[in-house]
Amino acid sequence: MEEARFDATIDSGLAILNDKIAAVKEKGESELPAADAFKLYDTFGFPIDLTLEILEEHGLSTDREGFDQLMDEQRKRAREDRKRMGDLGWVSEELGLDKSIKTRFDGYTVFEEEATVLAIVSNGEVSGSATEGDQVTVVLDHTPFYAEMGGQVPDHGSLTSAKGAVVHVTDVQRTKDGKFMHIGVVETGVLAVDDTVTAAIDRERRQAIARSHTATHLLQQALRQVLGSHVEQAGSYTDADHVRFDFTHFEAVKPEEIEQIESIVNNEILKGAAVITEEMPIDEAKKRGAMALFGEKYGEVVRVVQAGDFSVELCGGTHLDNTAKAGVFKIIRETAVAAGVRRIEAVVGKGLLNFLADGQRLISQTAAALKTSPQDMLMRVGQVMGDMQQLNKHMEQLSARIAKMQLVELFNVTKDVKGVNVVATKLDDTDMDALRVMGDEVKARAPKMVAVLAAVNSGKINFLCVCGAEAVKLGANAGKIVKEVAKLCGGGGGGRPDSATAGGKDISKLETALEAVNNIVAEQLG
Repeated sequence: MEEARFDATIDSGLAILNDKIAAVKEKGESELPAADAFKLYDTFGFPIDLTLEILEEHGLSTDREGFDQLMDEQRKRAREDRKRMGDLGWVSEELGLDKSIKTRFDGYTVFEEEATVLAIVSNGEVSGSATEGDQVTVVLDHTPFYAEMGGQVPDHGSLTSAKGAVVHVTDVQRTKDGKFMHIGVVETGVLAVDDTVTAAIDRERRQAIARSHTATHLLQQALRQVLGSHVEQAGSYTDADHVRFDFTHFEAVKPEEIEQIESIVNNEILKGAAVITEEMPIDEAKKRGAMALFGEKYGEVVRVVQAGDFSVELCGGTHLDNTAKAGVFKIIRETAVAAGVRRIEAVVGKGLLNFLADGQRLISQTAAALKTSPQDMLMRVGQVMGDMQQLNKHMEQLSARIAKMQLVELFNVTKDVKGVNVVATKLDDTDMDALRVMGDEVKARAPKMVAVLAAVNSGKINFLCVCGAEAVKLGANAGKIVKEVAKLCGGGGGGRPDSATAGGKDISKLETALEAVNNIVAEQLG
């Protein structure tokens, strides 16, 4: 599949490059613009080395320095994008924070502790203090707050000083130089550098996130068991009782595979296996079979999370101490993310309870709208569908009767144009199907008639033109007639000489277009 995709990339790139080469030669030039070579690489994935080789075959070249400059600019944009996406390594430098300041993370085992305020950023500027209402970023010497990383969302909680200041923390980010940035709002009091604060996380939220993260490890192993060992994590997002997991796989996961994966995860949860977290040399972790993320860099000592005898992974996130505490796991969606990458979304714990409650609420509301009970809803839906089918039949019969009545009126308002009876009119409350029924009747009952019928639906004009057999012999052509009429309304269309359709956009021009039909037919008949 990878080879097929690469072949397709080369084929499409070659076609584009050949067009570019032809354009260069036509201008009498000898160099492909660097911007074109870069676009081939950046947008279409066409290798620059191959571009250079093909250009050489044609006696051409490109501005390689210009290409390299565009590549440098692209890398710079990528770095800036990473900053905006949460890479806070630049914050310390831009705000002038002391590079020696670091935060020790105690949150694996500690949920509340006293800490010292090392730095404060208030309303975007480094400050010695912050007062009620200020947007702040607070750096502590140590913290129980988990910062957002590895796909896991950050802890929420509060910082409370002995002087009565309270900061409500809604985000925590970790800089490259080791600072934990506690981001929030000063709710009361004045917070100052060197103050001692009680840093306390929202334990219920932490537990919900841990449920999701442990379930994610079980999910990854279940995916490998069901789909194959080629499955690797390609990204994840672990929120309170919600899991989003991206993984490598070459096709959509089948419904029966989803059921199997879900069953394996829930069986592991119900086993109530211990979740053990240990730090060890990376070589020992590999011997245990710990899974590492492709492209990730690891130190000599790593953190290993093992769920029973089912899952072993390198992970820096927070977890349960027993799989049973995850509750129940439910996959709610499986979609494509990119070529060869799929995404599963699932709910765990209270997230599943909320999901079930929402589903039950929807069922109850639907049952009430159908005037039945949830238990009898399926039978009631069948009755409603039957009633609708009967109603549609009655509507079709009624539409046919109305069409016949309108047909009689059409025959009464025709105008003779060079021996052909011509009628052009707008019909109210008529769709395209009804127009076709009337058109067939016209052709069957009036061989020397040309009819242009128009209906307006959803702000657009539908045209139908039909010509009887005798009218066609005399030179009338429905496709050409309807094309000219539609053009007057800003539209277009066409078809056979005896029957053709078209569409129009400008309803204000419809009357003028219909008035022009007689002249259009006259010109055709010569």
